[in-house]
Amino acid sequence: MQISKLKNKLIGTRGFYNRVIAIMLPMLIQNLVTNVVTLLDNVMVGRVGTLQMSAVAIVNQLIFVFSLCIFGGLAGAGIFSTQYAGAKDNNGVRYCFRVKMIIAVAMFLLSLCVFLPFSDSLISMYLADGTTKSEAVATMKYATEYFNVMLIGLLPFAISQVYSSTLREIGETKLPMIASVTAILVNLVFNYLLIFGKFGFPKLGVVGAAIATVLSRFVETGIIMIVTAIKRNKYEFIKGAYRSIYVPKALCKDIFTKGTPLLINEFLWSAGMAVMLQCYSVRDLNVVAALNISNTVNNLFNVVFLTMGNAVAIIVGQHLGANEIKSARDSAWKLIALAVATCAVMGGAMAISAPFIPEIYNTESIVKFMATEFLFVVAALMPIYAFAHNCYFTIRSGGRTGVTFLFDSAFTWVVAVPFAYILANFTDLPILPLYILVQSLEFVKCVVGFVLIKKGIWVRNLIKG
Repeated sequence: MQISKLKNKLIGTRGFYNRVIAIMLPMLIQNLVTNVVTLLDNVMVGRVGTLQMSAVAIVNQLIFVFSLCIFGGLAGAGIFSTQYAGAKDNNGVRYCFRVKMIIAVAMFLLSLCVFLPFSDSLISMYLADGTTKSEAVATMKYATEYFNVMLIGLLPFAISQVYSSTLREIGETKLPMIASVTAILVNLVFNYLLIFGKFGFPKLGVVGAAIATVLSRFVETGIIMIVTAIKRNKYEFIKGAYRSIYVPKALCKDIFTKGTPLLINEFLWSAGMAVMLQCYSVRDLNVVAALNISNTVNNLFNVVFLTMGNAVAIIVGQHLGANEIKSARDSAWKLIALAVATCAVMGGAMAISAPFIPEIYNTESIVKFMATEFLFVVAALMPIYAFAHNCYFTIRSGGRTGVTFLFDSAFTWVVAVPFAYILANFTDLPILPLYILVQSLEFVKCVVGFVLIKKGIWVRNLIKG
């Protein structure tokens, strides 16, 4: 009897999974193509040299902070936008779109105020004390050249996220996929042409990689803006979206109240990841290169649970907006169970491929060896990551952003960062056990997440009070 009840709670009907697949598949394809091309980009830069790969990895970690701040800044409005979409309220979605655009432009300007004057100081934090002077100078040179070009692509990236997130929240996942996949292919082609100087193009190395990425950002933004405008009868939120910047005062207040913790959360979490990479880099600059390989491959296999998080936000959020509370609870557990099950399979596939993928890089054997070890660790923990990640998005779907702040970034800074810093700076622990211990803290988040989901504190319709 208990087994039957558990099965009914965790396993959905064919209709349920058909809906999940319809929402997930375009996003999954988009994320998969993105990460395959990122892997190929990484390999291309890696074939230029280890120092170049380390330089690109350092800059991308810093830009990662900006990217997550954009995601966090837009997420507060996104919670309301999703629930408005569930209630078929186009005006509400349009207001949320305006708020997102204002936030995106503001975040871009703020990032320039940080990155332009402080780029050298930020990059130098990742250069280990044991790095030779010549390697440090070369890495700084490559990183600075790459960073200066990548800054140009921050604004189109931010705008594309405003459009893509809003389209997904109303249930349209195909257009963001098409725009993203097209941009990714542009990135891949021009990476090959500009990094290695093929077919008469200049051989620019890491600068070529940055130019290709920036070009792809503009392509993605152009496609998604133009198609949305052309099909405005289908995407009604865009009608009149730019006629004014008016947003009802009460909605602004609600978005600010719910969104500020998410913005702070994404900033602190991504900054925490950057600090933890710096802690790992204390061991050796080669660790940065190895983690770059590991994280790139890991992201390729992580596409399932990352996409599941977005599916949770859309499906559960729309149920809450339509006041279908029982369906929201039911869907949340089934989506979490699906994420964990699929990620157990993906983790096994990663473990099998872990010894082989680093071999395609043109780098030192020690870097390949460390990357393989890191991959074994994250492969074993992938179901755990999936559970914690989907708990986060479930809690967030009901607007419990204060709780998600405690669950995510507060945990990172109060527990994970001090733990990593102490192990890295006050012990002689080798990098592998250090990495295992820090990553295993995710078990704690799973326990907390389970309790919060079970209690149902996240179950709230925000747009009806």
